[in-house]
Amino acid sequence: MTDTPPDRLSVNPRSPFFDQEVLQRGIGIRFKDKERTDVEEYSLSEGWIRVQIGKKVDRHGNPLTIKLTGPVEAWFQNPPAGEVSGEG
Repeated sequence: MTDTPPDRLSVNPRSPFFDQEVLQRGIGIRFKDKERTDVEEYSLSEGWIRVQIGKKVDRHGNPLTIKLTGPVEAWFQNPPAGEVSGEG
């Protein structure tokens, strides 16, 4: 298994791009050379992230989001479960 995050990932459990195991490892996102922690969904190949607009929600209770385009980088913050990452 490669240690590369998926091309597209969402934190919304109703999304087809939701993956609980990947999210538990922690994903770091850098957008336009700035680290972001408020990303709801991202796509590396298409070059965009989706972030929430304040505290606003739609009529179904889902947060309103806006799509921002630009260079996106993603990485895992933690090693896979069962692997020990340490020296010696």
